[in-house]
Amino acid sequence: MNLIGLSCIFPVPDIRKTAEFYASRLGFRAVEYMECKELHICLYRDKTEIILLEADTDRIFPNRELYGYGYDAYLYTDNQELLEKEYSEKCVKIIRSLDVTDYSNREFVIEDSDGR
Repeated sequence: MNLIGLSCIFPVPDIRKTAEFYASRLGFRAVEYMECKELHICLYRDKTEIILLEADTDRIFPNRELYGYGYDAYLYTDNQELLEKEYSEKCVKIIRSLDVTDYSNREFVIEDSDGR
């Protein structure tokens, strides 16, 4: 038996606005489930899934604000340079440019439309 995936669950203040950001700027495909009891939008890119839920708040507090550090999601790619370039060209806010961390990972950090 193997675990075969993981989906991030993001409560957001405006589900369609966030879905549009992920689709137009981050390259995800949005699939709406707005007729369901628990309305949500699934975002897909390659083997990655993020599920958006309508939050009962106007503001999202990312992990770095709530806990002083950390990310809300950590996405993997086989070409960090190309992905960073793609996001830069789409005017995605890059918080930290591609670099090697003190724990030997190559990573860059972006911010989404909700501050995550």
